[in-house]
Amino acid sequence: MPIERFGRASGVIATLPAANIDTDVIMPKIFLKGIDRSGLNRGVFHDLRFDEDGSPRPDFVLNKPPWTKAAFLVAGANFGCGSSREHAVWGLRQFGIRAIIAPSFAGIFFDNCARNGLLAIESDDSTVRLLTDHAATGENITIDLDAQTMEAGTATVRFDISERRKHMLLKGLDGIGMTLQWRNEIETFQSRYLGERAWLA
Repeated sequence: MPIERFGRASGVIATLPAANIDTDVIMPKIFLKGIDRSGLNRGVFHDLRFDEDGSPRPDFVLNKPPWTKAAFLVAGANFGCGSSREHAVWGLRQFGIRAIIAPSFAGIFFDNCARNGLLAIESDDSTVRLLTDHAATGENITIDLDAQTMEAGTATVRFDISERRKHMLLKGLDGIGMTLQWRNEIETFQSRYLGERAWLA
């Protein structure tokens, strides 16, 4: 899946306030059987979005306009806990989610986000409350990664992000792409190293 660059993005934000939303809730294991990444948007929050006969649950936030087109989520603490399935992040991106804001994330999920173009922002409780209140209005927010700001109504709040994660998201790079930025240096080292150790070639 190509990594979409994240610069400045606007959209509706939906709220999932429960803590400890795990990866089996985000992407149930039945959707892990495919040999590619196609169709994972159907699996996102599947058991919350649909009832037993496949009908949408009208009370679930992502089934209600305007949040059916949500670009951002504000969630409870320890979002993405549970198993390490990368499918959860792939599905969220296919569904159209560009960023998730929460007090904390499970470590592996947090790393998977950075490698797959999903901005995960750890924010304090006051910012989470501000965004949760704003989500109820159904109005857009804007996230500017370069400036590290979130704009919700008349409020603008800053967020922290490591320089490495910021660079990856701004440039649309995964882990391999990050490494290949030093392709010339790697090839130069390889040539010199093997040249000095001809028996390895």
